[in-house]
Amino acid sequence: MNSSRHNDQTAAPDARALPPPGAEEQAHSEQLACRVREEIMQAGDAIPFSRFMELALYAPGLGYYAAGRHKFGAAGDFVTAPELGPLFARCLARPCRQILEALAGGEILEAGAGSGALAADLLLELESLGCLPTRYAILELSAELHARQAETLMRRAPHLLPRVYWLDALPEGFRGVVLANELLDAMPVERFHVGPDGVRQLHVAWQNDRFAWVENPAEAAIRDRVASLALPPGYTSEINLRAEAWVRSMADVLQAGVLLLIDYGFPRAEFYHPQRTDGTLMCHYRHRAHDNPLILIGLQDITAHVDFTAIAAAGIGAGLRLLGYTSQAAFLIGCGLEQLAAESDPDNVRRHLELTQQIKKLTLPHEMGELYKVIALGRGVEEPLPGFTVQDRRGRL
Repeated sequence: MNSSRHNDQTAAPDARALPPPGAEEQAHSEQLACRVREEIMQAGDAIPFSRFMELALYAPGLGYYAAGRHKFGAAGDFVTAPELGPLFARCLARPCRQILEALAGGEILEAGAGSGALAADLLLELESLGCLPTRYAILELSAELHARQAETLMRRAPHLLPRVYWLDALPEGFRGVVLANELLDAMPVERFHVGPDGVRQLHVAWQNDRFAWVENPAEAAIRDRVASLALPPGYTSEINLRAEAWVRSMADVLQAGVLLLIDYGFPRAEFYHPQRTDGTLMCHYRHRAHDNPLILIGLQDITAHVDFTAIAAAGIGAGLRLLGYTSQAAFLIGCGLEQLAAESDPDNVRRHLELTQQIKKLTLPHEMGELYKVIALGRGVEEPLPGFTVQDRRGRL
């Protein structure tokens, strides 16, 4: 069953509805759980959920993204847009080409490149357009994913591999395009609850042989942010301070160019909608979606939707211009999706059907088309970007 992160076809209400992990997986999960329990003991009684999520996803050698489990595609836990086929990358090549031409050259930096599918397809399309970047940087903290990306590029675009290099930290300066597809949603979030006596910050403790939620008084930064939202008692949600800090850090190193960020989420008014009282936290395990991050530690993805108002504010506050914000469907159409689709030969039934399925998954409102958004923040690029001409939603932020 193919499923994107946001729209898994099978919703699992609790662990009993999830496929049981094998013995090797269970042993791996227990090893990470021991690591987390040690940190909880060192902290006294509990750790902030953001730290729990960080360990669950990124603990060296043990976290979900740091270990060797297959994550992407039908054999993994979820499917991202680049895994569907090359159409997504072919569309992205259009704004990349315009930005590189406006800068008279430059690099592309992809943050969190997954399997390497986007890098391979994007480089191949830019080559066909006669506008290859001088170099293609991949910012990747996972050694396992680094190896998988190199293998993908060697298999699909070996002649372009010399242009690719890997980073484990932000460069000191950068000119070009920064791409991040489904990166911000996997950054550790702070989780809070509005109680009758004020804002409480959710922590994770070890109780009765399992991880459990506990509430503590919120830190000042969280308390102040939540206070500005005027949420009612009983409301639970998330704040992604890490994503905002990441945007500011990228702004600091971006000498000229554009941050092009693609993820699922909402503007703030929709993110903290009165009816969204349980927040947006979601877990993905073998194409099942559920809302319990305290189980299957190290074996499942943990995500939260993106508050795009906060992302825009972080970029603008760091000196970038808001160049565009729209839905993924509108963005891809503005990038020439319809023209690329028209190139397909209907007589080649299999390939035409594959392309049709990609288009549906990428653009239909109940698939990725509406929930996924694209935001562009830039410096030194003035002209309108392809992708934001069909629909401009900046006024909604």
